[in-house]
Amino acid sequence: MARLLWPPLRVLLLLEVAAAVSFLHHRYEEMVQALFRVQNECPYVTRIYSVGRSVEGRHLYVLEFSDHPGIHEPLEPEFKYVGNMHGNEVLGRELLLQLSEFLCEEYRRGSERVARLIHDTRIHIMPSMNPDGYEVAAKQGPDSIGYLTGRNNANGVDLNRNFPDLNTFMYYNGEISGPNHHIPLPDNWKSQVEPETLAVIQWISNYNFVLSANLHGGAVVANYPYDKSQDTRFRSHRRTVNTPTPDDKLFQKLAKTYSYAHGWMHRGWNCGDYFADGITNGASWYSLSKGMQDFNYLYTNCFEITLELSCNKFPPKEDLERQWMANREALVAFIEEIHQGIKGMVSDENNNGIAGAVISVQGISHDVTSGDMGDYFRLLLPGTYTVTASAEGYQSQTVTTTVGPAAPSLVHFQLKQDVVRKPPERKTSGSRMNNKALQKRVVPRATHQGTQR
Repeated sequence: MARLLWPPLRVLLLLEVAAAVSFLHHRYEEMVQALFRVQNECPYVTRIYSVGRSVEGRHLYVLEFSDHPGIHEPLEPEFKYVGNMHGNEVLGRELLLQLSEFLCEEYRRGSERVARLIHDTRIHIMPSMNPDGYEVAAKQGPDSIGYLTGRNNANGVDLNRNFPDLNTFMYYNGEISGPNHHIPLPDNWKSQVEPETLAVIQWISNYNFVLSANLHGGAVVANYPYDKSQDTRFRSHRRTVNTPTPDDKLFQKLAKTYSYAHGWMHRGWNCGDYFADGITNGASWYSLSKGMQDFNYLYTNCFEITLELSCNKFPPKEDLERQWMANREALVAFIEEIHQGIKGMVSDENNNGIAGAVISVQGISHDVTSGDMGDYFRLLLPGTYTVTASAEGYQSQTVTTTVGPAAPSLVHFQLKQDVVRKPPERKTSGSRMNNKALQKRVVPRATHQGTQR
């Protein structure tokens, strides 16, 4: 009997050892194995999917945590972490693998905090956006890593300078009082981006993400939008200017949440630089064009920050455990920040969800829109707000609500259809107003308020 039991027991022990010995650098095959091991250990709350492939054909895998994997539940917000965008900045990749293992283990252990997080949030974790660049950097070995070797993708393109430049459109729109949210992409954008960038843009277009962070290395600071300065005179390392978004105070709070939960980021002095509270406005540090975090804010409903996590872009494996302990609480606490502000359903008079409804907050010129099911999420700091929901073909609705510090306030909207009145028949042939012009006059259109990273 002992001989019959021995092989399965040996396999079990090997799996346990493999799960425990995880403070090492994972090449592509090892990273994939680590993700599938977590999925195997927590099959009921995880799912693995690919958003596309790199230039050299490697999958851009995502590990999802949810109590209903693969399904968007109304009023459950979507969160994402993206690591290893620059192939030679590898700590984020390893931290996200550690986080995946941690969430699974804590869920199995019965942690109330992690269980609540997984039940109330749909979490998407992409350990590597640039697996090709990582392989180039990793081949050198930790003692001979060049500062830029492996940074770009296999086509030699910096992926964090490869997204459509929506800032320029936004700054122009601001001069003519146009929108600075959900800015349309240029017609030829697909021909201007790399396969990895294209995959990520399609990914964030298909999921209604609310909050996100992308993980980098080379400094220790939490960086928030805008990354690109409005004034071209200041687009250099030597001359910078703070360029805040309409949600600047909220972004500062999000960045501080990570920096103060981190082991030492909040102290400010790191890697020879000083950042008060361990945070910085991107353009205030240096201006960056075509970056991913600004693109998220201007094209989607997602609020994204950039986390610079280590002075050494490719730290030795002996340092990984210390780095994990410094970042573990911060990684979890930042996910929890998604549960603030307001959320609710936008529906018609028959309780059917209205997709694409615009949610405007008075005094903040940046809107969000409802998802396919009609649910929306608007991150806000505590306070009292006047909020308007509007949609084409419906009468807008405005409410006043108070947001507390503990949990999002539920604010639902039920919009009535516009009643288009038939224009009166013209009594004289001398009238110059045609029916179309009269309809526009009778039914006015709604207006809406609209190192290197």
